[in-house]
Amino acid sequence: MTETDRIARAYEEMEARAGERWSLANAGNRYVLAERRRAFRRLLERAGWVPLGERRALEVGSGAGVELAWLTEVGAKPSFLAGVDLLAHRVEAARKAYPGIDFRLGNAEKLDFEDRSFDLVMAITIFSSILDRTMAANVAAEITRVLKPGGGLLWYDVRYDSVSNPNVKAVPRERVAELFPGLRGSLSTVTLAPPLARRLGVATPAAYPVLAAVPPLRSHLVGLLRKPAG
Repeated sequence: MTETDRIARAYEEMEARAGERWSLANAGNRYVLAERRRAFRRLLERAGWVPLGERRALEVGSGAGVELAWLTEVGAKPSFLAGVDLLAHRVEAARKAYPGIDFRLGNAEKLDFEDRSFDLVMAITIFSSILDRTMAANVAAEITRVLKPGGGLLWYDVRYDSVSNPNVKAVPRERVAELFPGLRGSLSTVTLAPPLARRLGVATPAAYPVLAAVPPLRSHLVGLLRKPAG
């Protein structure tokens, strides 16, 4: 089995058993999502990119398109957005849900875009699913290639290994720096560990902010890593 096949199978298995686990009916999941989007908005605002307007954005591993489409809430124009995913059924679902966005089926080791095509690339919990270091390096090199000088990689991924899922491995700061040596920027910890967040129940509004303020309980890294303009 190739690494591409393994990743595709892992995502299919995850989707099959996700069910209520990631449902937004769970208050903890809603808080995780809201916190991440607030963090994304702050990063884009600090870069002076809100509204996004006609800046071109690409999401690698775009899934059903929800996160990429969220960029329209910070002023992106759908016709300037593109997404790439390995799974055909996800691409089909994304096209149906967001017909104004360019969704493509493909392996991000070879992105079908010109050099310096995008102002922004999003990578949300993608590299933690790529266990093969050569493939990860290839994807990172493609992301760097399609970024315009002065553009940025909007990063969000786990900093701890998954206890329950061997297909998810931590991507700490040192590994991010190794993957993207030419990008500059800092990463911050965010997101109360989802297994804990999902168990808070009716206490979520009060408990989530308190627990998320404890650094070791924050399970992800987030940041906007910039490609030098020169």
